[in-house]
Amino acid sequence: MSQTAVIRCLIVDDHAIVQQGLEAIINEETDMIVIGRAKDGIEAIQLFRQAQPDVTLMDLRMPQMGGVEAITAICAEFNTARIIVLTTYDGDEDIYRGLRAGSKGYLLKDCKPNELRTAIRTVHDGQQYIPPHVGAKLAQRMTNPELTARELEVLRLVAQGMNNLEIGTALSITESTVKSNINRILSKLGAKDRTQATIIALKRGIASL
Repeated sequence: MSQTAVIRCLIVDDHAIVQQGLEAIINEETDMIVIGRAKDGIEAIQLFRQAQPDVTLMDLRMPQMGGVEAITAICAEFNTARIIVLTTYDGDEDIYRGLRAGSKGYLLKDCKPNELRTAIRTVHDGQQYIPPHVGAKLAQRMTNPELTARELEVLRLVAQGMNNLEIGTALSITESTVKSNINRILSKLGAKDRTQATIIALKRGIASL
């Protein structure tokens, strides 16, 4: 019987203590090893080009360049890239964007070490790894009406507490256009007012404070 190939892993996270913890969990196993660590998306792309790891664990929110942008860039250049999003965020928009960018799995950082190792092996074998609760949120996201780019811009400014005049000034559009966008946003989100729309946007990961 041939010896099992060792799965070479790249860790991308802006917190050193998280990197060290993940490396310890992975290196405990005889069939996987960490071959690199990056602190942001830019560094991740550079390291991926150099090392071409078998599986990459990618945080979503990092300085310089976030995970979605890095996943998009890596997958555009390497169509066989196997990337797992590993994040503290489980908003349905985060999940949707991560998987749409090209990731093959999605895990939360509070997962058990054994689940992390299982996800790495599963994705390495060419399959997706999406836990049931993540799949449920993704399914919910797929049934929600899509917000346009302009509506997303307006919603994020609403979440920052701006009024219609301030939003119009920031986006160089009229107040009436802002109002029309907000009405469509409320309808698509099923929200009764701006406050509820903000709460939904924060919960789903569409906007952040």
